[in-house]
Amino acid sequence: MAVKLRLMRMGKKKHPTYRVVAADSRSPRDGRFIELIGRYDPHPHPSVVEIDNDRALHWLEVGAQPTSAVKKLLEISGAWGQFRVKRGDVHVVGEVAVPEDRDRKSKKARARAAEEAEEAATAVVEEPPAAVEVVEEAVAEAEAVVEEAAEEVVAEVAEEAAPEPEVVEEASAAVEDAEEETAADTEEEEAT
Repeated sequence: MAVKLRLMRMGKKKHPTYRVVAADSRSPRDGRFIELIGRYDPHPHPSVVEIDNDRALHWLEVGAQPTSAVKKLLEISGAWGQFRVKRGDVHVVGEVAVPEDRDRKSKKARARAAEEAEEAATAVVEEPPAAVEVVEEAVAEAEAVVEEAAEEVVAEVAEEAAPEPEVVEEASAAVEDAEEETAADTEEEEAT
């Protein structure tokens, strides 16, 4: 049995509303169906599209074929995007984005909005924000503090490394004594 996802016409004469159903492809348009998936009312602005995405996704996964109108409604509800991601046709980082209602604008309004956005972008590039200046000042202050701390550390190390005068005198006396002893030892060896 071939299952189709299609619209079933309901409502009054010249004022249709539709049900989105999963039905056998051989059954009549407004006849027997397997499962009710959602509804579509094209008259209010914006149109009402209510679809149970989980059930629609289930039917798509088991092989049901949507009609072109139902495919468009599934795209609006987000079920078609989820199906394509599960099937592997689309690689997505994060979740599937559900399309939002767009405000319809004239070409002039869109052009004006684009010009305003471009002007705002160039203004940001020309004038650095105050936050950048504050950060630069903070970096300069931090560098000054680091230089002062480095000078203090160098002075402390230099004080610790400098030998005391008493130690230097004792060391030089010890060196002189050792030289005298080695000289005396070498003279004795030469004499023998």
